[in-house]
Amino acid sequence: MNEERRQLIETARALVTEIDLGDGNSAGGVGAAVRSAGGNIYTGVCIDLGSGLGFCAEVAAIAQMVANRETQIDTVVAVTFDGILAPCGRCRETMLQVNPRNADCTVIVGEEEDVQLEDLLPRHRTGA
Repeated sequence: MNEERRQLIETARALVTEIDLGDGNSAGGVGAAVRSAGGNIYTGVCIDLGSGLGFCAEVAAIAQMVANRETQIDTVVAVTFDGILAPCGRCRETMLQVNPRNADCTVIVGEEEDVQLEDLLPRHRTGA
């Protein structure tokens, strides 16, 4: 495993915690790290709300990236207590819609497995 990849996974893993927000709501069960094309690292955690108004860790990290005026992703990873997760459909769409060039970004989906975002979005409506 290359060092940059390992560091990105460890950055996401360090964020994973269980934060009780009360009333059955929680946060932090998933941590994500995004390396931008510019080489900057952005992080986020999930917020799980019973009302459905929460959001995924990847979206939180992407929001931080956009707030810093970057939109192109080099590599992304999401981690839970049990291991690495592939991004959900909403996260995949967010990555692509923030910048169509993200179709070529690397998505870490396992300890030793990476895929390109476009491979997770076959026959996407944008043609990416």
